[in-house]
Amino acid sequence: MLDFLLRPLRRRFGRDKEYYRMIDDMFGFVPNNIELYKLALIHKSASLVLDDGKQINNERLEFLGDAVIEAVTSDYLFIEFPDRDEGFMTQLRSKMVSRQSLNALAVKIGLDRHIISSGAGNSAQKHIFGDAFEAMMGAIYLDRGYEFVNRLLINDIFYHHQNLEELTESETDFKSRLIEWCQKNRHTVEFRTKHGQGYASNHPVFLATVLIDKVEAGHGIGDSKKEAEQRAACSVSQTPSDETCAMLLDKIDRLAR
Repeated sequence: MLDFLLRPLRRRFGRDKEYYRMIDDMFGFVPNNIELYKLALIHKSASLVLDDGKQINNERLEFLGDAVIEAVTSDYLFIEFPDRDEGFMTQLRSKMVSRQSLNALAVKIGLDRHIISSGAGNSAQKHIFGDAFEAMMGAIYLDRGYEFVNRLLINDIFYHHQNLEELTESETDFKSRLIEWCQKNRHTVEFRTKHGQGYASNHPVFLATVLIDKVEAGHGIGDSKKEAEQRAACSVSQTPSDETCAMLLDKIDRLAR
């Protein structure tokens, strides 16, 4: 009842009316503490600096939101798939909460249009939408509680914007897939990863090379070691079947002679 009365007032009047309107349009409710949501939109590249030098941005809310999203997703999959094992649920949860998935969700609900950043455009900012989505979930959790954010994520966001069937069938862990194939067929596999050109703490770049039987078979670049190695494995084969990997290793055998 209170939300029903406050919604039109907060959407139309006051200095924060644009923020109230934005949250209401995206999520369908009126916030209690609007300052949390304003903070969730501030990327670290556009941090506010206080008189004591302390920087204010959405990183702490992002940390909290990451844990909330993982907990809600685990709860959701446990109920949705009562007959599936831990491995299946773990892999599907990983896909649902991956940075790629959260970036896509942020764009679908229109959150990307409201993020405040410096616009530097470096590689560290390519996850900015997903980071803000996590921060926003952290803000909602603090403002409305776990049960509220649980219902919002499952009933509104996941239901309308994620296809579990497509996610179940998609392949994202190329590194594990490649390692499993090599172990099955008695071939050695090694990943060599190093800092790339222009590496800095605020601009991480990693270069990864995957070697099969000591022969270079793929390369990848990313802003984390994990991402670079996944891309290197992916470059070997998008979904390596026995037949495609056999063709690859035949080629390697010829090169190694």
